[in-house]
Amino acid sequence: MSDTALIERIKNKDHQAFKELFNKFRTKVFNTCMGFLHNKDDAEDITQEVFIEVYQSIEKFRSESKLSTWLYRIAVNKSLNFIRDNKKAQWIKSIESFFTGERKQELHVADDIGSQPEKLIENTEKAKLLHNAINSLSKNQKIAFTLNKYEDMSYKQISEIMDLSLSSVESLIHRAKINLQKKLLNYYKKNL
Repeated sequence: MSDTALIERIKNKDHQAFKELFNKFRTKVFNTCMGFLHNKDDAEDITQEVFIEVYQSIEKFRSESKLSTWLYRIAVNKSLNFIRDNKKAQWIKSIESFFTGERKQELHVADDIGSQPEKLIENTEKAKLLHNAINSLSKNQKIAFTLNKYEDMSYKQISEIMDLSLSSVESLIHRAKINLQKKLLNYYKKNL
């Protein structure tokens, strides 16, 4: 079934059509959210929010872009809003804990971590370092880089989602790579 027919059926409150839309795009939306949030539970929550938003605002979809592009835009925006709101909440919580004397909970590694716990911890630290470096990029660099590297989207697809020219997307990804290299190189120089 074409996306246009699916949209029309959803606009007519066909619940089966919405279920088809959800099944068709669920994994792609989840992976997009995961690329920004790096947390399975948060990505699942935001994925649900994306589809709730789609259901509630399907009347606003004008078919000027592809349905997948519209879904990705919603997923990116909801993910970035979640990150922004979560940072505010963490900042407030850290101030509260400072004044109440509570300590921030440490990251716990599961007891059953296999035969090479040092390797797991090292890989976890490397992943955390990379995620922190990606999160420190400018908003547009982060979006373009994440969609390209985590979602394996072409520059053309990213330009449609971000509503930017192809050359702008190329430039954003190039600058993101350079900035990530600098951040990671500086970290390793300081810590080795």
